[in-house]
Amino acid sequence: MQHMLNEERRRVVLDIINRDGRVLVKDLAHRFGTSQVTIRKDLEVLHSQGAIYRTHGGALPIRTGALLDPSLREKEKLHRKEKIKIGEAAARLVKEGQSVVLDSGTTTTMIGRALRGYRNLTVITNAVNIAAELAGTAIEVILTGGTLRENSFSLVGPLAEETLRRLSADVLFLGVDGFDVHFGLTTPNVLEAKVNRVMIEIARRTVVVCDSSKFGRRSLSSIAPTSAVHQTITDSRISKADLRALEEAGIEVTLV
Repeated sequence: MQHMLNEERRRVVLDIINRDGRVLVKDLAHRFGTSQVTIRKDLEVLHSQGAIYRTHGGALPIRTGALLDPSLREKEKLHRKEKIKIGEAAARLVKEGQSVVLDSGTTTTMIGRALRGYRNLTVITNAVNIAAELAGTAIEVILTGGTLRENSFSLVGPLAEETLRRLSADVLFLGVDGFDVHFGLTTPNVLEAKVNRVMIEIARRTVVVCDSSKFGRRSLSSIAPTSAVHQTITDSRISKADLRALEEAGIEVTLV
C-alpha cells in the first residue's frame, strides 16, 4: 500500500512540475504533509527515470534543461498571463523621450505591445518580431541587423553587436532563461548571450523581466553577474528565498 502511495504522490509531483515549470522541496513537503527527506527521495527517483531535472532545492521539467532552446511560439504558451502583466508593468517605467533596448523573447514582446501608444520614444531591438509589432506606430524603431536565429526571431553575431556599440540607451529590458541570484543571468545560446552583454554595456539601467519559473535556473551561456542588474520585474509566485536574495543583492523588485 505504501508503495502505491509513493507512486501516486510521484505522479502528482510530476504533474505539478510540468504545469508550474518548477517546484521547491519545502513547498511539496508542506503540500503533501510529509518530510523534505521523502520529497527529495521522490525527486531523485523521478530524476533517475529521466522524468525531471533535479536542481538545488527543487526540480524543473525536463524540457527546461540547460541546453534546450525552445522556439518563440512554444515559449509564448508558457506563463502567458504573468508575461502580459510583466509587460504592462515594464511599460509603466518608460517615460516619453527615452531610448529603450528590448532584447528578444516572449516577455519583451509583451513590453513592445504595451509601448505601442507612446508618441516620443526610440526602441532599439534585435528582435524582428518586436520591430514588426511596433511598425506603424509613432515609435522610432532601430533594428540591430545581424544573423537571424530561426527559433527566436532574434538577430545575433558581430553585426548586431557592432550596431549596439554605436548607440546609447536609458533602459534595457532583458529577458532571461535562467536567473540564479548567486550565479547570474543565463540563456541557452552563446551568440545571444554576447549580444545581451553589449546591451547591458550601452544601457544606463538594466531591468530583468522574467516570470518566477526562471529563478533558480541556469542555462548554458552566462550573460552577466547579478551585480549588473538594477531592477527585476517578476510575478508574485517567486519564492521567499529568491525574493530575499534579490533584495540582499540590492536589486529593486517589482511584483505583478
